[in-house]
Amino acid sequence: MGLLHKNSPGKVNLLLNILGKRPDGFHELETILQPVNVFDKLRFERGGKGIQLTCNEPALPVDSNNLVYRAADAFLKTQHLDAGIRIHLEKRIPLAAGLGGGSGNAATTLLGLNEIFGSPLTGPALSTLAAALGSDVPFFLQHQPALGTGRGEKIQPLNNFPALQGKSFLLIHPGFGIATPWAYQNLARFPEALNGRPGRAQRLLAALQAGDWRAASGEFYNSLEAPALEKYPVLALYQEFFRAHGALAALMSGSGSTTFAIVESVPAGEALVEKFKTKFGANAWMAVVPV
Repeated sequence: MGLLHKNSPGKVNLLLNILGKRPDGFHELETILQPVNVFDKLRFERGGKGIQLTCNEPALPVDSNNLVYRAADAFLKTQHLDAGIRIHLEKRIPLAAGLGGGSGNAATTLLGLNEIFGSPLTGPALSTLAAALGSDVPFFLQHQPALGTGRGEKIQPLNNFPALQGKSFLLIHPGFGIATPWAYQNLARFPEALNGRPGRAQRLLAALQAGDWRAASGEFYNSLEAPALEKYPVLALYQEFFRAHGALAALMSGSGSTTFAIVESVPAGEALVEKFKTKFGANAWMAVVPV
């Protein structure tokens, strides 16, 4: 196989509960990750020399500072391959958005190269490579919702949630990003958010699996909102607006800055987008996608 195209999806965190800082400098957490139907696109082609990465987004580096490059490098070194590979990344998911775009790109690169070189790596080997690249990367090796524990790299795939059947996501990226390191560093000023109570994930999972919106509605939670909403209060205004206009839930995803609402349907989401534009303007990146 010489040429391969793959979609690289995003995610939202239905819950991100941080349980304290670990001795290794990472944070212990429990998170519920949900794939979202927004996609970057990757094209892989064997040939040339070394890793040649191109990208339609000029703000992204195309060297070892890019997760796609690092994923390709890790794969080729693991397999002792001296082959050349050309990769083109078409970014459609906003940068520094909390939607896992870069992590998804890294995982999709591992899957794409494994496919194009004849599937030499098994699932566990791919997971080991993915975890070394970043905490969110292993999630994107599969396509189900999942419970993430440890620093987020321990992934337990789950069946689709009955509560989300037929629902849609409305995603708003305000035009500025929030760097993940900044969010975690500033968490230290919010001891309750830094040292969360274990068990939140199981409560939300139980409600989502039972289709119980009354129970679920109070369980959506993101520890990183503490520093993010303090610095960027407009994100809190977005959430208040969504809830006041019929959203079943509203939350910031990951380290932000994307805010998402869960709505009854795509038409309900599109109607809410129009109301949002009237109130906040039309400059933000917006997407309405079925769950």
